[in-house]
Amino acid sequence: MRPLAVFDIDGTLVDSRASIHRAACEAARDIGLPEPDYDRVRQIVGLSLDHAMAVLEPGLNPEELARFVAGFRASFNRMYAEGHEEPLYPEAMTTLRRLHRDGWRLALATGQNRRGVARNLAREGWADLFISSHCAEDGPGKPDPAMLHAAMAACDADPATTVMIGDTAHDITMAINAGVLPLGVAWGFHTIEEQQAAGARHVARSFSELTVVLDGFADLTRAA
Repeated sequence: MRPLAVFDIDGTLVDSRASIHRAACEAARDIGLPEPDYDRVRQIVGLSLDHAMAVLEPGLNPEELARFVAGFRASFNRMYAEGHEEPLYPEAMTTLRRLHRDGWRLALATGQNRRGVARNLAREGWADLFISSHCAEDGPGKPDPAMLHAAMAACDADPATTVMIGDTAHDITMAINAGVLPLGVAWGFHTIEEQQAAGARHVARSFSELTVVLDGFADLTRAA
């Protein structure tokens, strides 16, 4: 059976570290809060936006939280209006194309909203690579396994043939909750140690290392 690789977007395929931190800082200033440092912001990436902002500033009342969330969205809207686009990590597209060529089924599972997913799927070549995409607006966000269950259903896969690839403990926990292989990457928001503590089977230091691990997984699933 052809294996399924489900990829996170932010911090895994797309380098959004600077833009997410900027949006969090601008949103905080808008409601009179001190700018959060990057280490605090990176911890909440991958969660659905409302949940993430509540974790970032747990003392906000519902009205303040709504303004905080709105400010974060407004910051990104301003960036995109100015022509900003988060860059892909080097070798990300090459890796995706290689996996697709080698017979992998590919899907996305992200804490972004549907608008953000659509923006990424508009990148050159992306729409041809991914069978399905799943986000926090579709139902429960990470670390709930709902997105992975939906991806497996859409791609006619099962846990034994599926791997989740992400950069945060939220991705790893979601994978474990869904019973799929949890793989981390070292270049995103959470550290290698944080992902290992969450139960990552392996944390790749490069896309070439990730490809080696995926090749081994594919050989096992095809032999089963």
